[in-house]
Amino acid sequence: MGFISDGEVETKLGVLGHVDEIESVLHRHIIDEVVVCLPFRRWDKVEAIAQLCQDEGKAVRIPIDLPERPMSRGWIDELDGVPLYAIGSSPNRIVGLAMKRLIDVVVSATLVVALAPLFAATAASIVLVDGRPVLFRQTRVGLSGRLFTMLKFRTMRRDAEGQLAELLAANEIHGHAFKLARDPRVTGLGRLLRRTSLDELPQLLNVFMGNMSLVGPRPPLPWEIARYDIWHRRRLSMKPGITGLWQVRQRRETDFNKWVEADLQYIDRWSLWLDFRIMAETIPAVLALAGR
Repeated sequence: MGFISDGEVETKLGVLGHVDEIESVLHRHIIDEVVVCLPFRRWDKVEAIAQLCQDEGKAVRIPIDLPERPMSRGWIDELDGVPLYAIGSSPNRIVGLAMKRLIDVVVSATLVVALAPLFAATAASIVLVDGRPVLFRQTRVGLSGRLFTMLKFRTMRRDAEGQLAELLAANEIHGHAFKLARDPRVTGLGRLLRRTSLDELPQLLNVFMGNMSLVGPRPPLPWEIARYDIWHRRRLSMKPGITGLWQVRQRRETDFNKWVEADLQYIDRWSLWLDFRIMAETIPAVLALAGR
């Protein structure tokens, strides 16, 4: 927990910055929820902060003893007995997300056990053909900006990360992401693993550990986040997933903004039923060997 100062109330308790620096504070720290407690005479600032937080996918709470003003949809909550107007995850959505996490744990654990022979065979193939390491570990950005190590079976040469800078000019994605259909760093076995999506299997461990979900937005890289526009950052309000709406319906899309629009459509329409539909649509996409 931290605070931002408005210059009127002095406190030494975890001050993160000044109220006028709210945007940079949101970007520098991992923040899930913002409680705005400015006086009514600064209502314009309250509205501006609430709008910024909504644009970035942060839950917002505002004391309801302020006079009524037009606000976006929300619900009544309380914090330590103080009634608040909450904008963000409703009680029903919170329960649904808890169910989503339960499904993630059960399904990921079941699949890891059931697919253990496939895990072992894939790992052995990588060692025999391309040598160690078997796993590719990469820092990605998760829920609300949390960093985590994403796992994949290695499909590239060992020096692949060091070659990224010289390949950026050939990037096929228009926007803040990188992808090459014929990436020269990918090994022969790696191409097979990607086409069959077998390289994604270790991410089931990320799901079990809670870094990822079975379904969600693509987990971005830190350098991508640093270049995001404000509206792009709202995709961080949902835990990243192994599969997602754009992966099954816009897999060949090269416009990054279209990716984000699909992710935000998923976030705004999210339900357990939508997750089940996306998982069902993922199966034929995998069988069609559409990975790359």
